[in-house]
Amino acid sequence: MQTGADLMAVPNEPVHRAPQTQVPVRPPHEKSAHPNTLADNRAHTYADFVPLINKMRTRITVPDNSLTRLRITLTVFFALDGFVFAGWVVRIPAIKEQTGASASALGLALLGVSAGAVITMMLTGRLCRRYGTHRVTVVCAVLLSLSVALPPLTHSAPALGAVLLVFGAAYGSINVAFNSAAVDLVGVLRRPIMPSFHAAFSLGGMLGAGLGGLVAGGLSPTWHLFGLTVIGLLVTAVAGRTLLRIEPPTPTTPTQDKPEQRSAPHLSGNPAPAPPRTRGLVVTFGLIALCTAYGEGALADWSALHLEHDLDATPGVAAVGYSCFALAMTIGRLTGTRLLERLGQTRTLVGGGTTAALGMLLGALAPSVWAALLGFMITGLGLANLFPVAVERAGRLAGPDGVAIASTLGYGGMLLGPPAIGFMADWFSLPAALTSVAVLAATAAAIAALTRRAAAG
Repeated sequence: MQTGADLMAVPNEPVHRAPQTQVPVRPPHEKSAHPNTLADNRAHTYADFVPLINKMRTRITVPDNSLTRLRITLTVFFALDGFVFAGWVVRIPAIKEQTGASASALGLALLGVSAGAVITMMLTGRLCRRYGTHRVTVVCAVLLSLSVALPPLTHSAPALGAVLLVFGAAYGSINVAFNSAAVDLVGVLRRPIMPSFHAAFSLGGMLGAGLGGLVAGGLSPTWHLFGLTVIGLLVTAVAGRTLLRIEPPTPTTPTQDKPEQRSAPHLSGNPAPAPPRTRGLVVTFGLIALCTAYGEGALADWSALHLEHDLDATPGVAAVGYSCFALAMTIGRLTGTRLLERLGQTRTLVGGGTTAALGMLLGALAPSVWAALLGFMITGLGLANLFPVAVERAGRLAGPDGVAIASTLGYGGMLLGPPAIGFMADWFSLPAALTSVAVLAATAAAIAALTRRAAAG
């Protein structure tokens, strides 16, 4: 009964205590002013909170809709590029026999891919600025799909080199176009998602090489690559329609919030020239990308030939070699973010280069097919994140100019590596020529180790 009396007395206490908590604001005798004060506070809180909600709404819902669709669409084009390119490289041994080309003649023909890519890389940037990265990506995807059917129609090394010039032009152009679009998207989202795009390229390469291995024994290169043309055009028709409907993002607002990313808004503008020290570091990371892509291009063009001619593998097993390499690169890039968070960029570069060098020595000098396949997988794991990290560091140092320099050097290494392997194979042997991949991977690790202090500063 005492508790009931106490509870009956409770409602009278807040009448005297509430004003005491508001002593600087209200005198004790104004009892009815307290509810009005709460209402005023709620009004002010609501007025301050609604603009904040509107800002959050513009920053969260937009990436969850159009930018998410853009990321998915660009991922499809990265995968298509790897799929088509791998489908071509696994049929190189058959096309070599069809043309009757020697190793050096084949190397010169493959130089057409390099020449076409380098020439169009210089022009594609201007086309992207004039017509937009999305339109250029779609057009280049169509050209890539059409040109992949041309190599099996040739019967001489010069003719093969001529059609590979067209194929290389399409390949180089689409790489510049969708990488530029991906850089814009990364700048808007402010998330390190670039490895996921390169993982899609590796996954597409794995699928393309696997399909090539399945059909190599029973389908001619002409019908196989024509099938890739049909698949490429169908994918481009579907994904291209989505890409053309999305306006290219302009990453300007995020850089106002983060001064350390002030290079991002210059993606479509005219950035100030980088200091000489910064430009030197950008070139350094470009050299790391070159050393990495050299190995990727060498394995793409010569791994099947090495397994088939040097280790007496069947055409189907030989085609699996690049598939193993692409699978390892896919796994490495899918786990690249966690690896970078744990080890940091410098140790990732040094460890990856060292791992790739050891794996390539095993792949090139192993006496059995299965040991060589294991070496290719180790090489893929080591090389997986070197190129994305190098391009990302160059872009952080000098913005889009840094990305352009590192990408050009990197893809130059990928496209110039196979002809160099061909010449060295004629001078020495193909296994000895493939050890140059190990040398350049070790060089990339050494460059990363020697420049770690300058890059950190």
